[in-house]
Amino acid sequence: MCGIIGITKGSGPDDGVQSVLDVLVEGLARLEYRGYDSAGLAMVGPTAADGMWRVRAANGTRSLDDLTKRTDDAPTHPSAGIGHTRWATHGRPNEDNAHPHADCTGRLALVHNGIIENHIELSDELIADGHHLESETDTEVLAHLIEAHLAAAPAEGVVGAVRSALSRVRGAFALAVVHADDPDAIVAARRVSPLIMGVNEGAAFLASDIPAILGLTHDFFILDDDRIAELRPGAISVTDLEGNPVEPEPLHVDWDLDAARKDGYDDFMSKEVHEQPKAVADTLLDRVLPDGTLVLDEVHITNEEFRSITKVFVVACGSSYHAGLMAKYAIEHWARLPVEIDIASEFRYRNPVVDEQTLIIGVSQSGETVDTFQAIREAKSLGAKVLVISNVVDSSMAREADAVLYTRAGPEIGVASTKTHLAQITALEILALYLAQARGTLSPADARGLLTAMGSLPDKVETAVSRSVDVHAVAEHYKDSPSFIFLGRHVGYPVALEGALKLKEISYLRAEGFPAGELKHGPIALVEPGTVVVGVATRTPVWEKMIANIAEVKSRGASIVLVANDGDEETARHADHVLWVPATEHLFAPIIDVVPLQLFAYSLARLHGLDVDRPRNLAKTVTVE
Repeated sequence: MCGIIGITKGSGPDDGVQSVLDVLVEGLARLEYRGYDSAGLAMVGPTAADGMWRVRAANGTRSLDDLTKRTDDAPTHPSAGIGHTRWATHGRPNEDNAHPHADCTGRLALVHNGIIENHIELSDELIADGHHLESETDTEVLAHLIEAHLAAAPAEGVVGAVRSALSRVRGAFALAVVHADDPDAIVAARRVSPLIMGVNEGAAFLASDIPAILGLTHDFFILDDDRIAELRPGAISVTDLEGNPVEPEPLHVDWDLDAARKDGYDDFMSKEVHEQPKAVADTLLDRVLPDGTLVLDEVHITNEEFRSITKVFVVACGSSYHAGLMAKYAIEHWARLPVEIDIASEFRYRNPVVDEQTLIIGVSQSGETVDTFQAIREAKSLGAKVLVISNVVDSSMAREADAVLYTRAGPEIGVASTKTHLAQITALEILALYLAQARGTLSPADARGLLTAMGSLPDKVETAVSRSVDVHAVAEHYKDSPSFIFLGRHVGYPVALEGALKLKEISYLRAEGFPAGELKHGPIALVEPGTVVVGVATRTPVWEKMIANIAEVKSRGASIVLVANDGDEETARHADHVLWVPATEHLFAPIIDVVPLQLFAYSLARLHGLDVDRPRNLAKTVTVE
């Protein structure tokens, strides 16, 4: 979830438009919330003889400041330029991996959002043909692929080379290319990852989202999937992948800058909830090699060592802990390994029994959570293998680990975890399949088949998210209720815990999550007429037992809200209100079932007039014990 900015304005210094450099730097500052691992610029022109100027910086949140201090030698009147602020997915957040990336000639530069799924096979081909790749990224492959096609058919120009290159590419992309031989042009293309354009009399602009170019023009356009755009000063032309002209779709914009950063949503939390389908899809991308083998991001543990593992610990805090609870079912079912789940802050103080045959899985959105970091460090000192699930490339935990699997949710601004939580569950499901394949408890074909089945999850999450109005209507019935009980069984139990946590975090209402089978061991004493019970009652193997538990609280006067699969009227008849979700394989169900509980908590918080992005007493990343 990086940020892209581009401008072409010709060589005239007095055409009424800010300088190329000023537009790029201001645009990157507005996009910095999309990623701050590194930042970079490339500019060309005004003539082909001027070549390409490029600068990059990788200093975390200070990257953009560092970048602006390195522009003293920038060309005075460049004709076009592109910029990028990076949220690392492939490759560590260092200067070599920062965008823009260049080709072998040094005359082409490219920025890219998204993930190139077949970058490994393309990279092997390019290296065999004599290309030298300098980074660890999937993006650099695009620059060299375009270079190769341009060399093979120079008469087709950069647009033709981009078109030919993209015919080889699998995955998601929004990209922008400048070339010193055509110095007043920017060539852009898009599939899945968003890209918008703007034009006025003297310039043309592009960006990954609206804030970067807001105020520069009133004429905005959307670049649709599998379209290629050629931007020149004051003009935009668009074609499809076959070269046929296409009229770009106008985009009406009446937002102020703050609203634009939120893509028009009222707050970052609702924006991030709506980004969950993409977070799941991006985390799934690029996980299968051509031979069918599943891959993580960084692995220094051999299959032989994975086969020697006798026990797994998952250590995490908060929503990450709930994701770990969900993973227990998948790892035990597919990899046939016993799994213990530990609150990270408790793990190292209880003298845990770990050794060289133990795998410790640390889960943290930031990769900096101090309790989880100290837990994996303690485990490593005792000889255990450490694998980390993190949303931040090269985080402290990632550097400590023997293996890393990155979620690709992009920066999450809201304090309450939403899209990173779904991405964590997705990553842990991938890990469960990876362990099963490495240990031989699942054949490559079966593991690949399950991963393929996971490919339908983003659409199902999208469906669940689209029902926010229905969930809000249910929440209105309970806006005056002071406390809630959340129940679940099997994979529904950690979903119930997460639902209760979300409600506590942002609405400040009393909410507790329980395994439904534990009702009779104490919690049922809390139930009285008017108590609101929220149950996760999708069709898992223990559905009948869950319905029996719901009957127990209903008979004592509780109001019942159930999460149920679409069309399941048998479940619905036990509820006062239903939160409907699409059905899926039961071990994948938490990825979908938790969505209406996020929306339920969000609606109640808004009904109480609370700031969902900044709940009281909470911080996004906990870096003190």
